[in-house]
Amino acid sequence: MKGSLWNGSFWLAWRQQRVLVVIGAVVLAAAAAIAAYSRSGMLDALRSGMFDHCDPGPLSCTRSDTGLPLLLDVEPLRILGALNIVLPVVIGVFWGAPLLGRDRELGTHRMVLAQGVSRGQWFASRMALAAVTTVVLSGVLAAVFAWWWRPAADRSYGVFWYENTALSGSGPRVVAAALFGLAAGTLLGLLARRVLAAMGLTLLVTGAVTLMLEWTHRTRLLVPPHTYTSAGSIPKPPMGEKWSTGNYGLITASGNRDDVMKCPFPSSAELRECMAQHGYVARFYEANPAGDYWTFQWTDTALLGGLALLLTAVTVLLLRRRV
Repeated sequence: MKGSLWNGSFWLAWRQQRVLVVIGAVVLAAAAAIAAYSRSGMLDALRSGMFDHCDPGPLSCTRSDTGLPLLLDVEPLRILGALNIVLPVVIGVFWGAPLLGRDRELGTHRMVLAQGVSRGQWFASRMALAAVTTVVLSGVLAAVFAWWWRPAADRSYGVFWYENTALSGSGPRVVAAALFGLAAGTLLGLLARRVLAAMGLTLLVTGAVTLMLEWTHRTRLLVPPHTYTSAGSIPKPPMGEKWSTGNYGLITASGNRDDVMKCPFPSSAELRECMAQHGYVARFYEANPAGDYWTFQWTDTALLGGLALLLTAVTVLLLRRRV
């Protein structure tokens, strides 16, 4: 009898969420189809030989005949990256907030609990289906982005790893962010008296966390940059695929750093003379190397995944008081 009640709770959870599951499947199918079509065109352009003379890295590449910039059509790829960034907001608002909140607002949870289903079973049946679907949806979207992005990664005519659509719209952090959105919406749906209010609060919370993480990326708050130096007026190490902070300048013998405008000359006799006059012995710049892509990824994944687990635990603890 208990098993049938448990299965019945899962069946009811499926009945309530099947439209959202189908919408997620349609989004995945559409994203995969667009990615396959656009990636095929991207590969055709690369195989044409048009980009063979382009050096890797950030330096712009131009047509040999007209001098105009050579660029791949990567705007659809950036749109997918943007979709992945806002995914936790969408999932939190439209899936998480109504997950428990709809039953509580309508009072239908009382009928379910009256059938012998415990609060834990009622929550677990709904959360399990939503969480599994969220992991599949976000994981596949992140994988599609990575597959589509690979031929144009870190090239002047493509998308660099530190662009927000690549850094925040790909990798495992997309899955962790989506689960955070689901957990935040579920908790707020339990706390709020109305689903609409829970959706509004979820929009604010998930949107604020998303923007805060983008801010930490730009300020390098969680992943500090590396310092690259060169002795005397020797040319600085090339930037290549690094993500510059915009902080660069000159170093004195005592180790003090000054702004580059103290000696605003290229590598030349004027630069050497200016450095000698002011006692500068080296130059520096700060940047994150391409390998820091994964440091950003795992830092965000740990933070967002930890928040998702914490919010889910709080939801479980509050079930007895709120339901």
